[in-house]
Amino acid sequence: MSLKEQIVRFWKFLNEDTWQSWIVSLLLIIILIKLVLFPGLSFLTGSSLPLVVIESCSMYHESSFDSWWDKNSGWYESKNITKEQFSKFPFKSGLNKGDIILVLGKDNYNLGDIIIFNANSRYPLIHRIVTEKPLGTKGDHNLDQIQNMEKDITKDKIIGKSYLRIPFAGWIKLIFYEFKKPQSERGFCK
Repeated sequence: MSLKEQIVRFWKFLNEDTWQSWIVSLLLIIILIKLVLFPGLSFLTGSSLPLVVIESCSMYHESSFDSWWDKNSGWYESKNITKEQFSKFPFKSGLNKGDIILVLGKDNYNLGDIIIFNANSRYPLIHRIVTEKPLGTKGDHNLDQIQNMEKDITKDKIIGKSYLRIPFAGWIKLIFYEFKKPQSERGFCK
């Protein structure tokens, strides 16, 4: 049997409505995602972590930008960040738990960019740059910076910066991990 005939036969098998073809199809999808999609995205974006699911509420804005700013302006103004500046930042209205972020591995990071970096924690953090020298970040929903993790971030710890947001698509992954979290951290941000 020629290679072309084998491929046609395999394709017909995949199109059958049997549990065996479903299992093989699922395995092929997993293999393609793991061995083709993610390495390809890593190459194209220049980031070792090209897609990130937002797993916490640290970047969440519970209201409109103006209302959020009225509540949080004191902290930012103490860092010489004005409402006008913040309104021009990428993702000025924050990020929601369950959003998927496309990450670009760039070398130029500016005030207001949302970066992904390795901190002294289990997972990388996804927070906004609030100081440039030294490079420091803060989660928009957090009251202050996380001590020792966000106040002097070196370039070698940065994975990349947020470029594109796909709202709520990450819940496909999160539903499998939510039950492991404390009750107060489960579900949508409040």
